[in-house]
Amino acid sequence: MVRGSELEEILGSRARVRILRHLLTVGESNITRISRETGVHHSVARRYLEELSRLGMVEEISIGRMRIYRVVWSNIRVRLLKSLIESVEPGE
Repeated sequence: MVRGSELEEILGSRARVRILRHLLTVGESNITRISRETGVHHSVARRYLEELSRLGMVEEISIGRMRIYRVVWSNIRVRLLKSLIESVEPGE
């Protein structure tokens, strides 16, 4: 079950939603690509990815010095938010 406070934390920022939408679309990505394609500053994107990771929605995989981020499909929040995000047109 998704608690209200978690939902507020996840959806409380347009940038966080853009990052999550990006990862839901591409599957996995590194911080540079996430920052570039979402328009979210690198340090802000890193902080939001850490928060999403703490919530168990995103996992970080290290390949050498590169870090790859991807959604955790087994997390019910991810599946619910994917449905919600897909039901809303961008810019609404």
